[in-house]
Amino acid sequence: MIALENVCKSFGDHLVLDDISLKIPLGQTTAIIGPSGAGKSVLLKHVVGLVRPDSGSVMVLGTDMATAREKDLYGVRRRIGMLFQDGALFDSMTVGENIAFPLEHHRRDLTDSERMARVEEVLGQVELPGFAQRAVSELSGGQRKRVGLARAIVTQPELVLFDEPNSGLDPLTSDSIDALIGHMQEVLGITFLVISHDIVGTLNVADNIGMLYGGKLIAWGETSEVVRSEHPIVRSFLQRNIELPSQPDESPRLPRV
Repeated sequence: MIALENVCKSFGDHLVLDDISLKIPLGQTTAIIGPSGAGKSVLLKHVVGLVRPDSGSVMVLGTDMATAREKDLYGVRRRIGMLFQDGALFDSMTVGENIAFPLEHHRRDLTDSERMARVEEVLGQVELPGFAQRAVSELSGGQRKRVGLARAIVTQPELVLFDEPNSGLDPLTSDSIDALIGHMQEVLGITFLVISHDIVGTLNVADNIGMLYGGKLIAWGETSEVVRSEHPIVRSFLQRNIELPSQPDESPRLPRV
């Protein structure tokens, strides 16, 4: 699905990604964590082809985003859904119009009634039935995130990217979004890639975790393996939020929604 190999990226004299290699498993939720400035958002931009590496390859859905032509990038992006950090909803449109927007551009074979039926379907999936005619200004922060998720999955993509899905939310709302992400992945079977600084939420939804620090990938593996990591930076970063196992064979005490 996604395979980065020896990816390096600098902006001026600042090395942001330093020889990053990893493969994102199909049909699972993978989270990339790390402190601010670690390179998480830059990595995500490489996946969608908004930024190209200085060296290395970024294979996404069979296309190398590092060298692809613009029309090929567009073809890959049609197969990807995106939940932006702030929702990125159009305030001048209704909820239904926001969700239908990708369909109007990528599924022109659908009639107006078919598009609206699809909108109602995904609103039900994100637990907002009957919201199609609501104004965006009437939505709470959590509702905006749910509408953003509905728009991300409305085209039935093969891959969905999440940029800080819990940003700006209170703890209870954040927990509900985590639960929804987990439920959506189970129901839809789509590959999810989550960029997050919310450790508790990440552990609740992620099958796999990668940690970036100083531009390096210092941890990578299944969630339970990363939680048991003996790397001092990984342990220091995680133990601020969760109780780590004291013995190698002890099960980690992961928070649960």
